[in-house]
Amino acid sequence: MIMPARALQTQCRMAQEPPAVDKHACVSHAGSASISGADQPSVTEEAMPEQPTSVSPAVSAGELLRHRAFLFFLLSRSLSRFSSQIAAVAIGWQIYDLTGSAFDLGMVGLVQFAPTALLVFVAGHAADRFERKRVVQLCQLVEAATALYLAGITYLGAVSEVQIFVATFVLGIAGAFESPTTAALLPLIAPQGSLQRATAVASGAGQVATITGPALGGFAYAIAPHLAYAVMLVFWIFGMILTGFIQPRPQAVAKDESTDNIFAGVRFIRSNPAILGTISLDLFAVLFGGVTALLPIYARDILQTGPMGLGVLRAAPAVGALLMTTVLARHAITRHVGLRMFQAVIVFGVATIVFALSSWMWLSVLSLAILGAADTISVVIRFSLVQLATPDEMRGRVGAVNFLFINASNQLGQFESGLTAALFGAMPAAVLGGVCTVAVALLWMKLFPSLRQVESLE
Repeated sequence: MIMPARALQTQCRMAQEPPAVDKHACVSHAGSASISGADQPSVTEEAMPEQPTSVSPAVSAGELLRHRAFLFFLLSRSLSRFSSQIAAVAIGWQIYDLTGSAFDLGMVGLVQFAPTALLVFVAGHAADRFERKRVVQLCQLVEAATALYLAGITYLGAVSEVQIFVATFVLGIAGAFESPTTAALLPLIAPQGSLQRATAVASGAGQVATITGPALGGFAYAIAPHLAYAVMLVFWIFGMILTGFIQPRPQAVAKDESTDNIFAGVRFIRSNPAILGTISLDLFAVLFGGVTALLPIYARDILQTGPMGLGVLRAAPAVGALLMTTVLARHAITRHVGLRMFQAVIVFGVATIVFALSSWMWLSVLSLAILGAADTISVVIRFSLVQLATPDEMRGRVGAVNFLFINASNQLGQFESGLTAALFGAMPAAVLGGVCTVAVALLWMKLFPSLRQVESLE
C-alpha cells in the first residue's frame, strides 16, 4: 500500500539519558491497542520494551508550516512523491506501448522491487548510521540522473525495453534507501511533541501528490513522452536542493556495524507475532489484489481511454484514501479495531472484483476509490501498532523492513497481476486477485485470532 508515513503515528519519543519511566505513560493519538478480555496485555504492551519518554506540547499545523526545517522537508518529500507517481504512469505506458505485453508490464514491478528486497537491511542500517539528509540528497541525485537518461533516449527515439528496465532498477535502488531514510528523518525535524501532527501533514501532502501526480504524468506524456521524464528531472533536482536546507536536530548514530545489528529490525518484528500478522496480512492481501499493474490494459483495451484516462485511474485510489484519512481524523475507530481491519481488507478485495468486471469508466473510478479508502483503514491500524512499538534508535532498520513489506505487496503484486493476465487475460486475472484477497483475510482471521480481538487503539 503507498509508501512510508501514510498513517497516524505516535508521539512517543526517547529522551537522551533521563531516568526510566513507566511505559504506560507513552501517549499517542491512536493510543495503545488493547485486546478484549480480562488481564490480557495490549499488543503494544507485548511489543514495547521499557524505554524512557518525553512529552512536549504539540504545535498547530500552521505553526508547523512556519517551522523552516519541516517546511523544506515537506516540499522535498512532496516533489519526490510527484516524480515517483509520474514515473509510474510514464514507464508503465511506455513499456506497454513498446511491447503490448502484459507480462512485461508486470515485470516493471518486479524489477523495481528487486533492489528493495536485496538492500533492505543495508538501507535501514545506513539510515541509522549516516547523516540522513545526505543519504536522501544522494538518492534524489541518482533519481534525477536516471530521469535525465530516460528523457534523452526517449527524445532521440532510441529507447528500448531493456533500457527502461535498467532505469527502473536504478530508481528502485534509490527508492530502497530514500524511503526508510526519509521516514527516519522526520522525528529529527518535527518540533518536540508534534511528531504525530507532522506525520499527518506530511501524509496529507503525499496523498495530494499521489492524486495529482498520475494525472500530471499522463498529461505530460500525452503532449510528448520525454516531457514526463523532464518534469521528473526538475522535481528531483529541486527536491535535492530543498533537502540541503533542512537543519535537523542531532542524530544518534548507530556505531555497531555487526551483522547482528543490521538484522535487528527483523528480530524486532519476529518477536512480536501480532505485528508480524498485521503486516503479513497487508503483504499477501495486496499481493493478490495488485490490480494497479493492469491499469494500462484497462485504460487502452477495455475502457478505451488514453494516457490521461490512465492518470485518472491511477489517481482514484489516492482520492479514496485521502477522503478516508479525513474521515478517520474526525471520527477515529474506537471499537472492534481488529475486526474493522479484516473487514477493510475484505472490502478491498470486493472492490477489486467490481473493478475487474466493470466496462464503464465511472464505475471503475468509483471502485478504485473505494479500494483506496478500504486500504487506508488497514494501513492506519497497522502503522499505529508498529510505531507504538518501535524504539527511536531502531527507526531506520524497522522502517526498512516495513518498507520491504509495503513494496512487496505493491510491486510483487504488479508482477503477479501481469503474469496471471498473460496466462488468463486481464479481466480473469483481476477477478482472481480480488477473490484471493478476500480468502487471505478470512484465513488470517483464523491464523491470528488476537488481531481479530483487538478492541481499540485508545
